[in-house]
Amino acid sequence: MSYAIEVNDLRKSFNENEVVKGIHLRIKKGELFALLGPNGAGKTTTIDMLSTLLKPDGGTALVAGYDVVEHAKEVRKKISLTGQFVALDEGLTGMQNIIMIARLHGYTSKEARAIAEQLIQSFALSDAKDRMVRNYSGGMRRRLDIASGIVTQPEIIFLDEPTTGLDPQSRKGVWEVVRTLLKQGTTVLLTTQYLEEADQLADRIAVIDNGSIVSEGTPHQLKASVGGKTLAIRLAEQTDEATINRLLANHHHLTGFQGNDPLDYNIPVQEAILASQAIHTLVSNKVPIDYFSLSEPSLDEVFMALTSSKEKKEVVQ
Repeated sequence: MSYAIEVNDLRKSFNENEVVKGIHLRIKKGELFALLGPNGAGKTTTIDMLSTLLKPDGGTALVAGYDVVEHAKEVRKKISLTGQFVALDEGLTGMQNIIMIARLHGYTSKEARAIAEQLIQSFALSDAKDRMVRNYSGGMRRRLDIASGIVTQPEIIFLDEPTTGLDPQSRKGVWEVVRTLLKQGTTVLLTTQYLEEADQLADRIAVIDNGSIVSEGTPHQLKASVGGKTLAIRLAEQTDEATINRLLANHHHLTGFQGNDPLDYNIPVQEAILASQAIHTLVSNKVPIDYFSLSEPSLDEVFMALTSSKEKKEVVQ
């Protein structure tokens, strides 16, 4: 299979601090692959090496079939990078920003305007195209930034935490932009700290922690790797937490976790039959249950299981 990105034993250190510790990745053409991890995990350093901004200390990386060290110039022709901070001229309008970038890439004035008009419309910025970027909202700036990055129709787009600092509505607007890129066949490598973002967008996810990949798979596979399901219970009235946990422990060797709302409980179970038995036990002992549901673990639970401690990571690996 021909991959958009192939990474083997990639490493990078700053002074004595090894930030990326021999990671391996295979990213298919046309998929969205997410690097999910906490601050300082090595996500941005990895992106910077793959986009030729940093030279690796070891290992190899092929992007669009070109080695990032030996053929950096060819790699740059095939990619676009949108970083954590918007790179726009705030003294120009949205339209003028895209026209300027298109002209810098060698398009004629007529071609640049046509490209800008198309991108402005595609990214839902038509009403603001003649407004100065300094007056754009955060979400509008981010959409314009991504639009500017695809003037040359790159094969691969690196999005390094593109929705950091945006409100939920603006984040969803950026998600729609990303989905549009995927429909066009673009390969997207996304780094994010937002679990919902990775869950909503990614075909596959690699969880990176302390410079190493600790798990990789589809969102469903990662959730399944934690094991079991989650029984979520909503109580009709507040009940002593110790009473609930005593019943669960004595009858089924289960432990419940109270949510932020004292009426909510989450109970990890390995099998669906255990959920049924737990509900029966609680109801039989007059625990007032309003409703309940059974689901696979959330990506939040997966993330905590994979990154919370060295011991947990070793078990998963």
